[in-house]
Amino acid sequence: MKVEITWKEKMHFETETPTGHTFSFDASPEVGGENLGPRPGEVLLSSVGACSGIDIVDILKKMRLQVETFHMEVSGERADEYPKRFTKVHMHYVLTGELPVDKVRRAVQLSVEKYCTVSNSLNAEVTASFEVNGERFEL
Repeated sequence: MKVEITWKEKMHFETETPTGHTFSFDASPEVGGENLGPRPGEVLLSSVGACSGIDIVDILKKMRLQVETFHMEVSGERADEYPKRFTKVHMHYVLTGELPVDKVRRAVQLSVEKYCTVSNSLNAEVTASFEVNGERFEL
């Protein structure tokens, strides 16, 4: 996989993906940016969540289960020293529908431990929890 990234001005960069999508990155005004796009770290956490979410929906679909609603909260802790990498990432999944807890747990485990390319590419401790119809569970 290869993406093209072009510097536009100041701290603003634009990315074009192999599938033809484009989006921008920028820095905060405090460091010379103009807030024209998300920060790279924000996109990284979003990518972890989206990658895992796609896995979970696909796995549950293969189990012949239908998700009614699904959203995630992804949080990350960063090191104090440069390169200030993410040291911990926690994904919390919130699903509703006729979903047996053991099946959701299995889908989450498979995503986190095996299938999610993005989370498994990080040098960080990745943890997860989930809710099914308002009841919270730890992985």
